[in-house]
Amino acid sequence: MVSGLQEMPHTKNEAQFLCFLLDDCHDAQIYAINVFKIREVIAYDGALTEAIDGDNTIVLGTLLVRNEAIPLIDIKRWLHFNSQDLQRDLSKHSLVDDKHLVIICDFSNCTVGLQVKQVKHIIQRNWEKIQASMDHGLKEDSKIIATTRYEDNSLVQVLDIEKMVSDAFPAMMDKIELNLNTIEKIKSNKLVLIAEDSRSAIKELEKIIKRLGLRYLHFSNGQELLIYIEHCDNIEDVGVIITDLEMPNLSGFEVLKYLKKNEKTKNIPTLVNSSMQSSASFETALDLGANGFVIKSQPKVIEEYLRQFLEKE
Repeated sequence: MVSGLQEMPHTKNEAQFLCFLLDDCHDAQIYAINVFKIREVIAYDGALTEAIDGDNTIVLGTLLVRNEAIPLIDIKRWLHFNSQDLQRDLSKHSLVDDKHLVIICDFSNCTVGLQVKQVKHIIQRNWEKIQASMDHGLKEDSKIIATTRYEDNSLVQVLDIEKMVSDAFPAMMDKIELNLNTIEKIKSNKLVLIAEDSRSAIKELEKIIKRLGLRYLHFSNGQELLIYIEHCDNIEDVGVIITDLEMPNLSGFEVLKYLKKNEKTKNIPTLVNSSMQSSASFETALDLGANGFVIKSQPKVIEEYLRQFLEKE
């Protein structure tokens, strides 16, 4: 078992990734996940309650870990999953391994187990050394959110596990859609600035902002947001800034530091919208001046914060 993964520094514009393999060939692709979304890594030898759909599902079933039922996702199947072809036979892409290594993840108010072939090392990289997936020409629906390099310079692909969960549990997305019907427009002409690198996350956030009837601009990372702010001549039109925490080039923590030290922006309310739900992330964001923290992406909570920030008399 590997635990204590979250006890590493994370406010120096750096990120830590747990690297792993899905195949055992010598040139197998290296994948990675931010350690702040990981609870532990286990070798599971217990029973598995198998999923009903079998061959065309990415959720293999349910594990029982210390009396907690946790859904198990086959990442290898997910990489071949297409939401437009739900009847595709994914069984031929299944990960087969007698070690039963599982990465247990906590993020976005959910817990999932991810089946992997081999766990490698944790690498620490400055966000400036992490490239957004769009920089490599990957498709819009790509499951890779960013890339970096391993110790031997091999390519590391960072998975968009927020998209993975939305693909695995469409009912969660349906719930968000239902919650959208409970929010009402906010009477404000102020501009909302958003820094978010996950395509699946920004789609959900855009739906919320549009439903609230607000104007907004989206930036794919913190660096692009700050460049806009530096050259903005009408900063008084900005009513609130929403930022993710983990982004290529410049993290959300660095964004918060800049915003609160800059005379132009120090009084603009900032809202963190992040899938990282650890107390360390929450407390650090507030210490750096965030005015609110939302675990992605809860329409009603976001509405309450934005109404508070934008409907001031």
